[in-house]
Amino acid sequence: MTTSNDLFVLGVETSCDDTAAAVVCRRADGSCQILSNEVWAQHDDHAAFGGVVPEIAARSHVERLDSTIERAIAVAGIPFDRLSAVAATAGPGLVGGVMVGLTTAKAIALAHNLPLVPLNHLEGHALSARMTEPAAFPYLLLLISGGHTQLIHVRGVGDYVRLGTTIDDAAGESFDKTAKLLGLGAPGGPMVEAAATGGRANRFDLPRPLAQRAGCDFSFSGLKTAIREAATSIEQPTGQDVADIAASFQFAAARHLAQRTEKAMEMISPPEGDRRLVVAGGVAANCSVKKMLQDLCAANSWQLMVPPPKYCTDNGAMIAWAGAERIAAGMTPTLDESLGLAPRARWPLAPHKDGGKLGSGRKGPKA
Repeated sequence: MTTSNDLFVLGVETSCDDTAAAVVCRRADGSCQILSNEVWAQHDDHAAFGGVVPEIAARSHVERLDSTIERAIAVAGIPFDRLSAVAATAGPGLVGGVMVGLTTAKAIALAHNLPLVPLNHLEGHALSARMTEPAAFPYLLLLISGGHTQLIHVRGVGDYVRLGTTIDDAAGESFDKTAKLLGLGAPGGPMVEAAATGGRANRFDLPRPLAQRAGCDFSFSGLKTAIREAATSIEQPTGQDVADIAASFQFAAARHLAQRTEKAMEMISPPEGDRRLVVAGGVAANCSVKKMLQDLCAANSWQLMVPPPKYCTDNGAMIAWAGAERIAAGMTPTLDESLGLAPRARWPLAPHKDGGKLGSGRKGPKA
C-alpha cells in the first residue's frame, strides 16, 4: 500500500553502452520497491570494433531511449503525472551518451513540471546496495566497474571520502582487455569468468601490484602486461591454455582487490557494529572476486553486501534510487539549476581523501 509520503522516481542511465530506465518507489520508511528496470544492452552494436565506440553508443541511445522509458513507465504502472521526480546520470561517462539521457530527462521534467535530479553515476553505484537490503551508513564501498576502481567511505547521502583509486587502469577494463587478448568476445567480464572454469589459477606466476606500497590505491597495468606475455609465449594455445590464463588473471585480479580493500579496512578501522563492506559495479558480479572478498570479510569480522548481479552493472534503478535518496535527504535542486547543468565526461564522486563532499545539489549540482 502506498502513502502520500512515498516517492516515485524515474531514473535514466546512458553513461556508456547500456540504455536504461527504471521506476522505483522509496517508501516513507526508507525501504525501496523497484517497480521496473528496463535495460537495452548494446553489445551487438560494438562487437565488430572490439570495444565501445562513443559515436555508435550515443546514436544507439538516441534510437532506443524513448521506447526504453515508455516500457519502464508501462511496466511500473506509474504514469508521468504520478511521478515525484526524474533522476538522470549527468556524468561521468561518454559525454555523447550522457547528453542524450540528461537532455531527455530535462524534457520530461519540463513537460510534466517535475523536479529533476542530475546525478553522479558513481553515486548510483554507491547507494545501490540500499535498494535491496538495509545497508546502514556508514560503510566501506569497493566500486569496481569498467571505468572505475575506487574505495570510498560512504558516510551518508552526498557524504563520501575517497580512500583509494586506480593509478592506471580500472578492474573492469582489465577484464575486457584480457577477454579481447584471448579472443573471448564481449562482455569481457562474464567471458573471462566462463573461460576460467576448469582453468588452473596457479599455472602462471602473475605479479602482486603495489604489494609494498602504503595506502589502498590499485594498479592493473602490470597484470595486463603479464597476461599479454603469457598469452604470446604460447605459439598455438589450446582451450586449456586459454582457461589457465583466464583463471590465473581472474585470481590475481581478485587477490589484488582483496588486499587493497584490507588496507582500507585498516585505514578507517570502524567499530564492530559498523564493519560493512559494500561491493558494487559490474565486476562485483564475478564469483571469484566475490569469494575472495567473502573470505576477507569473514577473517576480519566484516559484513559483506553485494547487490544482485542485475543491479551491479549499469541500470536505471540505481539512478532512480539515488535520486530518491537525495530528495529524502532534502537535496533537491531547483528545476532552473538542474536545467542549467551540462553533461560531464569527468566528475569525481569524492575528490579529496581528507573528507571532501559532493555538493548538496542545490548549487547545480568516464572517466
